[in-house]
Amino acid sequence: MVHSIGSIHEIVLDGAADPYGIATSPDGAVWVTHGGGVVRIADDGTQRHLRTPAGARPTAVTVAPDAAAWFARTGDDRLGTVRPDGTAATVDLAAGSAPFGVCIGPDDALWFTASAADRVGRCGADGTVTVVSLPAGSFPAYLTAGPDGAVWAALNGANALARVTVDGEVRIVDLPTAAAPVGIASGDGALWAACIGSGHLVRVDPAGQVTEFALPEPDCRPHALAAGAQGCWFTEWGANRIGHIDWDGHVEEFVLPPGPAEPHGVAVGSDDTVWVAFESGRAAPLTPRGASGGESGAVVRLTPR
Repeated sequence: MVHSIGSIHEIVLDGAADPYGIATSPDGAVWVTHGGGVVRIADDGTQRHLRTPAGARPTAVTVAPDAAAWFARTGDDRLGTVRPDGTAATVDLAAGSAPFGVCIGPDDALWFTASAADRVGRCGADGTVTVVSLPAGSFPAYLTAGPDGAVWAALNGANALARVTVDGEVRIVDLPTAAAPVGIASGDGALWAACIGSGHLVRVDPAGQVTEFALPEPDCRPHALAAGAQGCWFTEWGANRIGHIDWDGHVEEFVLPPGPAEPHGVAVGSDDTVWVAFESGRAAPLTPRGASGGESGAVVRLTPR
């Protein structure tokens, strides 16, 4: 079923084009990556920007329990971290890693995917990096801490999910028909993934039992996914929609206002507010102020009806 959005509050990011990843923080802030860095939006709306070097290409972002943000710098093979006060650091990875997904693992360490190297990695508190190899060509995307004490990654190039234990043991779970998983989240005792190539969402229990849910439009290109109280929220990059699937598999879709938006990153706050980053960087379709275009991006706070 398709609905309209009940209310939208848009935040224009000053000088930040193409917002991509987004994560909520335990201190009430929201972190957003974009083509030129990462920005922290405090609960009072104040923005603090960290600029990254040209070519760094920040992508996914996550927030640690101490409210520090960690993000992947896909373009220059680094992980970045920044604290609420602006203190920042980087961790160098092997050349050709192309890190993409990041999450806080069940061991409280930072875990990441090395998409171009077919690896999942762990970065300890002292900055020590260890990696686990995945099947060649698997192209791991996002990853998440699972309900079973392991880390799970979406293998975009292998049409599968990978379960990786903190000891480095790997188990691959193939998806029957769903293709090219990207986003992944943990909820209701299972893993949920968005499959951009086939227009599916999938549920995988820790034992590896797969249930697939075909979305109404196969070409809607579901991308990122985040768990909420009653189910998972996901972005439909190709259809200008936000979707929700409850734990029983019932899907609802919410149409965004007309105009190019390219919804990518999605996050759910502790109050169940849904936050979405629009990669297009076009703010005009969503604001009566008429802001637009190349050097400003939009982050939208949604309260679905």
